[in-house]
Amino acid sequence: MDISALIEELNCIYRAIVYGQSKVAIPNERIHPEFQQSAKNLFHYLVLRSFDLRPYQDVLSELGLSSLRTAEGYVLANLHNVIVLLKKLNGDFNQADSNPMAPGFQESRHLLNRHVQRLFGASGNEQRVRIMVTLPEQAAYEEDLVYRMAKNGMKVARINLGRDHEGIWKSMVDTVRRVERKLGRPIKIYMDLAGPKIRTGQIGFPNKKGKEKKRIPVREGERILLSKMQIIGVPSKFNKKGVQLSKAKIAVSLPQVIDDASINDAVLFDDGMIRAQVVGKDNESLELEIKKCFKFKLGAQKGINLPDTKLYLPALTEEDIKVLPFVCEHADILGYSFVRSANDVALLYRELDKLQADTLGVVFKIENQEAFENFPNILFKGMERNGIGVMIARGDLAVEMGFERISEVQKELLWLCEAAHIPVIWATQVLENLAKKGIASRAEISDAAEGARAECVMLNKGPHIHEAIHTLRTILDKMDGHMSKKKESLRALNIANTFLSKNELKLVE
Repeated sequence: MDISALIEELNCIYRAIVYGQSKVAIPNERIHPEFQQSAKNLFHYLVLRSFDLRPYQDVLSELGLSSLRTAEGYVLANLHNVIVLLKKLNGDFNQADSNPMAPGFQESRHLLNRHVQRLFGASGNEQRVRIMVTLPEQAAYEEDLVYRMAKNGMKVARINLGRDHEGIWKSMVDTVRRVERKLGRPIKIYMDLAGPKIRTGQIGFPNKKGKEKKRIPVREGERILLSKMQIIGVPSKFNKKGVQLSKAKIAVSLPQVIDDASINDAVLFDDGMIRAQVVGKDNESLELEIKKCFKFKLGAQKGINLPDTKLYLPALTEEDIKVLPFVCEHADILGYSFVRSANDVALLYRELDKLQADTLGVVFKIENQEAFENFPNILFKGMERNGIGVMIARGDLAVEMGFERISEVQKELLWLCEAAHIPVIWATQVLENLAKKGIASRAEISDAAEGARAECVMLNKGPHIHEAIHTLRTILDKMDGHMSKKKESLRALNIANTFLSKNELKLVE
């Protein structure tokens, strides 16, 4: 491709961005003033990534103009500058191009840093990436535990409201605040709402010796019933030849999912370790066929994912609403679990407005396929408030979308957040072996290094948590200088095209 053709191609993309912005009311008057430029840039990025940019990358790199690869935060200004430089390389020195009213590279970095500090506070040193740690129950009464966590590098303390109770949570808060005063620096408190967790019900049946068992055996090809009724789970019965005589019965914590599921929908148990498919349905239960077992026993209170099912569950449950006043009084940041759409964001914002919680930070946890597909709209709605972030909950995302897709999905989420100048929390099983067993695998060291692309990395609790925090801090500090070397091929993104089609914008023939 010669330079003249390249200029024309890139000009077409530039015009498509400007045209698209004139046709879609984004940003609108509801966008917070702090996010006006960011909302525009996010839209610019979505239009840009609706094109396949791969044909241009090698030509631009050959000319020393490869910045389309890393321009998430300043799309229009970057594209404009590339076109101007191409024209000059082509001998056109008289082109009177005016700079677009859009953030450039330095301004995009300034916007992101401002939003990071609004959510997490100033880092107080040269460490760009914060470390968040999930507090164990002992943190409620062991001040030295929290003190050592903070000394090793914890900047954000996470309290999971899906466990324990308000008395324990308040004691954890008090402990963190005492440690704050000892260290003479702030520690942000992050509280996760429990959300509508879909889990297996209670299981209990006697074995041959009369002892009660809390897990039922399962096998591939077996049929089981997932029931609305709050029954005690029992296993299937088989004869000596392996013929199934009766079906296991297991309760589900949220009976509504029985109504929402359809024949052939996938149903995944225990982080996808047991995979089933709906083969029958009535008003009270789903009949499932076990398709794959990576575990051969299913216990009580294990998570259930329905990646093919559109669930009509409120992201904000009645229990969540009850604990919101406590969160608003004691937390710096709220984690919004199982958000799936812009309507879910609006629901939370209405509840926070009732409580006049204007300064509370909000983090949207992206942990299911519906949230990923609606992600641009979640961000635009989220930007109606200042002090927001995104958690990439890679565990649930991997179960819902497939482990083979999680690397691609987490990158797309990172790109879109960078385009919106929104800080990201990198979460799920970071240095999990190290925290729990005292030794890290090579794979999880590499995974932790990828966390340097985010603004915060979350560690879960474990007996070796202090070593895990120290190791993660070392990895992040070493990697911080390397992230600018990111280069991507930039194929067209389905998520960008889906967003534009929903807004009835056809920019590419």
